[in-house]
Amino acid sequence: MSDRTAIFGAREGNEGIVRCDACPVLCRIRPGRAGACQRYANEDGRLVRTEPLVLLERTVAEDGRVVPFLEASRDWAGGIAPAEEYFVSAIGSGTTYPDYKPAPFIVQTEFRGVDTVTVVTEGIFSYAGVKVKIDTDRHLGPETAAVRYQGEVIGHVTTAEYGSQMLSLGGVHHLTGGSKKEGQVTCQAVLALSNKEAIDVEIEGGAKLTIQAGRAPIVNGVPEARMRVGCGAATIGIFAQQWQGHVDEVVVIDDHITGVLTEHQAGKCLDMRPGGVRVRGRRSTPGRYFQVAEPGAGWGGTTIENPLDAIESIDPKLAWPGMRMLMVSTTGEDSAWFELDDALKPIPARMPDAVRATVERIGENCEPAMTSVLFIAGAGGSLRAGVTENPIHLTRKVQSGEIRLTMGGAPCILWPGGGITIMADVLDMPDGSFGYVPTPALVAPLEFTMPADLYAAIGGHTAQAVPLAEILKEYGDTARRESLRGDLPWPGAPA
Repeated sequence: MSDRTAIFGAREGNEGIVRCDACPVLCRIRPGRAGACQRYANEDGRLVRTEPLVLLERTVAEDGRVVPFLEASRDWAGGIAPAEEYFVSAIGSGTTYPDYKPAPFIVQTEFRGVDTVTVVTEGIFSYAGVKVKIDTDRHLGPETAAVRYQGEVIGHVTTAEYGSQMLSLGGVHHLTGGSKKEGQVTCQAVLALSNKEAIDVEIEGGAKLTIQAGRAPIVNGVPEARMRVGCGAATIGIFAQQWQGHVDEVVVIDDHITGVLTEHQAGKCLDMRPGGVRVRGRRSTPGRYFQVAEPGAGWGGTTIENPLDAIESIDPKLAWPGMRMLMVSTTGEDSAWFELDDALKPIPARMPDAVRATVERIGENCEPAMTSVLFIAGAGGSLRAGVTENPIHLTRKVQSGEIRLTMGGAPCILWPGGGITIMADVLDMPDGSFGYVPTPALVAPLEFTMPADLYAAIGGHTAQAVPLAEILKEYGDTARRESLRGDLPWPGAPA
């Protein structure tokens, strides 16, 4: 290990005990042991990181060519190493919290003729959490319902979006505003989700879920397969022309907007004869109905198990014996075919092959159900002091887009308004990007990349800048190497 890893901490007494000051816990670590967070250890009286520094390598050039791996440990002849090949991520870099000293790595390099600086640090976040998007029509729980993990409330259900249910988990009030156990459990849950692991949660008054970034959600023990093609009215708009001539009426059951084909504008444009089917709920516009049933795990995210329960009446002045009716859900997973008898009662019948093909096409047009996890944090606190002596300059240059901010090399979404509030898709980040400290708080990698002259202008710690070549020489043999996905922008490029 390099002496750079021992810059944080101080020796105490004659027993080789080292006090770690990487966070306010101030662990006293005996030789051969690790601190409470398991991220720092005492190696022969020196405080060292237990996780290796992660170097990102370019393996796909902008023109699509495969770039061979380079030897980071080669004997550099000096000068500045090209930033087009390597990027020092903050994963495993260590931290300087509460940031009264410069960041662990301030990397000097060159990108296409421009001298650049990347400031690298692992931030400690109490103001952090995850936003979870769950692709499902199933009702998971009422809006604002508490989400529990290991019995503790760690967040809540938020507003549903198109074909997805949304959870907001973590945040400062759950990490620090409740009981000690609530904070610890919340930290565990957010850490696991951010590191792409699966967790089991329960929604009060709703479902039990298994969620994991990039995987299908499991709702009450059943894996979801499809994200709906659209609401009931949208499904009619997509498939109306394909149904013409094969059906007389179609009802697409949906928790939000149930559609009725011949009443819908699409059916009218096709000159379809009105079928006289009136579904339950509140009519919005012709062929569009709200609140056909309560939200649930049945057809189209409703409580309906028998599709005929969605029908309020059939108008004998409009319907006719032998009328053919398809009832289907927004994913095509539920479907039934009926023909009206002489009393205009729907009778189950064999679905014609041509109609079956349209139901299968609904399923074909549904995207696979997936769980998405976006880590969100406020980076406007003391960590900025590890970048510059005047933090407001950093904030304003990030907000103006002049400084590129990445997390483990992954692009960030910057929220408008005050401060530095960022989100990143955890699937864009290398495995094991996140850690924790037992305060409790999340530890996340942050990299600020900018032209060298801009770094000097904002009052950066220029005297602590180290050439990339030196870092490669020092850490090339011990660093963990990761290839950056070809579809992601190169993080070492100035904004």
